[in-house]
Amino acid sequence: MSVQTSKVPCRSCGSLNLRRFLDLGVTPLADALVRPDKVGEPEDRFPLEVAFCPDCTLTQILEEVPPQKLFVDNYLYFSSFSDHLLAHSERHADWLIDARNLGPDSLVVELASNDGYLLKNFVDRDIPVLGIDPAPDQAAAANAAGIRTLERFFGDEMARELRDAGHTADVIIANNVLAHVPDINGFVAGMATLLADDGLITVENPYVRELVDRREFDTIYHEHYCYYSCTSIDRLMQRHGLFLNDVEFFHNLHGGTLRWHIGHQNVRTERALEYLAAEEESGLNHFDYYSAFADTVEGVRKQLLGLLQDLKSQGASIAAYGAAAKGSTLLNYVGIETDLVDFVVDRNTHKQGTFMPGTNQPVLAPRALIERRPDYVLLLAWNFAEEIMAQQREYLEGGGKFIVPVPAPEIVGG
Repeated sequence: MSVQTSKVPCRSCGSLNLRRFLDLGVTPLADALVRPDKVGEPEDRFPLEVAFCPDCTLTQILEEVPPQKLFVDNYLYFSSFSDHLLAHSERHADWLIDARNLGPDSLVVELASNDGYLLKNFVDRDIPVLGIDPAPDQAAAANAAGIRTLERFFGDEMARELRDAGHTADVIIANNVLAHVPDINGFVAGMATLLADDGLITVENPYVRELVDRREFDTIYHEHYCYYSCTSIDRLMQRHGLFLNDVEFFHNLHGGTLRWHIGHQNVRTERALEYLAAEEESGLNHFDYYSAFADTVEGVRKQLLGLLQDLKSQGASIAAYGAAAKGSTLLNYVGIETDLVDFVVDRNTHKQGTFMPGTNQPVLAPRALIERRPDYVLLLAWNFAEEIMAQQREYLEGGGKFIVPVPAPEIVGG
């Protein structure tokens, strides 16, 4: 595709010099699973274009869907359905408790706390917590479990309310939320306001380097306004008097996730310095790194579509695993409808009985893989591949095969 400069301002620095490098078409909202009585009715669709800011290095989509539509009206993601994520979160909490000497006089605040899956680890050790999440069902589930949660969007105004009420956070956790925020400056300003002078913020987010290098185009959808590097995070934080102190990388979480340690003090570990230097040396801070991405994504699309068509022409039956947002992006961009994939399974009981946005596959419980025995399962939730394949050992031992779509389509098992 041709490279164009957008007149949409950068969400981080306000520059009007954004350069578009990828167009995934006009797609439905990735988490807007369709209720049975709505199948066949028109669905909201929005352009899905991605651009790079050469002034602050932030990668971002150009469209801005109202957060209410994304995270209140259509949001059925519950973190507690992933065993891998639960274990990762428990280790994170244990480390914070020990490293920060947290106790009954501390306060841990989690932004986008979902159903309380992470904060539960602090509550179990009598450490005061506050969850903040705008999704009503998830906030209700957390409160029902005894995890104090406010059903609100977070920003600087809310942070000032909490601070004026005498609350400051010793630890702020923001996992897989910063990408979901259109007003990132207001969000980060709020964290700076709420954080105690010697407090710690930990932010987890998929790494844009992995997205590009591993062709993870399906992690792009309207919920994800931005795709971060250490450099773009550092520049965003400094705008609000915060500093990137340390960096951790988790290769087996969401296709490659960074955890940034952030505080009021301008102190960097050697590891943080190495990440920042490596991004500049690799070209990650420059447009050329992204400009060829569209061609590689189109290559994956053609390979995957061709593979599925060939299997169907041979009489194979195909299902899919994971009614997640990334799955919706992949199905809609590649053009995988019910003629190629019959149904999708997911452990999340809140999603079962719905239909995939745009492509209309029914979402069933995972036992359907044993009951219906499809020859192949397209692994839409490839970021949890190890966990899912372990859960589906019976399907694999019965001769079933998985198709892992990225970074290149690959058949596993059988």
